[in-house]
Amino acid sequence: MTEQPEQPERAVRIERFADLVERARWLAHRPGRAVLGIAGAPGAGKTTLARAVVRAVLAGDPGAAAHVPMDGFHLADVELDRLGLRDRKGAPETFDPAGYAALLQRLRAAPGHADGPVYAPAFDREIEQPIAGAVPVHPECRLVVSEGNYLLLDTPSWRTVRPAFDEIWFHETDDALRQERLVARHVRFGKTPGAAREWVQRTDEPNARLVERTRRSADLVVACTDFPA
Repeated sequence: MTEQPEQPERAVRIERFADLVERARWLAHRPGRAVLGIAGAPGAGKTTLARAVVRAVLAGDPGAAAHVPMDGFHLADVELDRLGLRDRKGAPETFDPAGYAALLQRLRAAPGHADGPVYAPAFDREIEQPIAGAVPVHPECRLVVSEGNYLLLDTPSWRTVRPAFDEIWFHETDDALRQERLVARHVRFGKTPGAAREWVQRTDEPNARLVERTRRSADLVVACTDFPA
C-alpha cells in the first residue's frame, strides 16, 4: 500500500460547532449543490458530526441537506471472501472508491425536480453489509454531507474521490477515546471484548495511522467536542 507523503500544514482549525454550522450553511446557500466531506480515523466520531451538521442545516432550512455515508461502498462479505480480504474489512482495498466517486459526481449535478431523488447505499451495522438504495437525496437538497476514513487518500484507486468534494474537513479525536469507541462498537455488534480489542489493534489502528497522514490535505481540521450526539 502506498503511504501518504508528508505535506506542509495548511488546514485551519475550528474548535466551535457553531462555526462549522455557519460554514455548512454557507456551502448550502451557494449556487448549485455542494458536497461536503468529513474525513478522520476509525472511531473519530465522523458519523455523529456529520449527522449533527445535517440536523443543524435542516433546522433552519428543511430539505436543504442530506447525509450520504461512504460506508455504503463497503464491498459485500461474499466479495471480500472471494478476494481473500475478509480479515481486512475496513481497509482501503475493501471499498469501491470508483463507485463512490461516481455517486458523488452524480450528486454534484443537482438534478431538477422532474428527475426525482438520487438513491445512495447505506451500511447496516447489524448485519455488517452495504444496503443498496437506502438513502434518498431529493432534488431540493443543496448540501450533501458524506463522511469516511479515506476521502483524502492519495492513492491511484482513491484519487478520484477528492475532486468530487467542495470541501473536506478532518475530524480530530483523542486516540484513547477513539479506540475505546471502536472496542465498544465491535462488542455491541457481536465480538467478544478480547476479539474486539484484537481487531482494533490488528485492523483499525493501521488504518487509523494511514488516515492520520492525510490530515494535512484537509480544508479545515475539526477540533471541537461541543456538537450534539
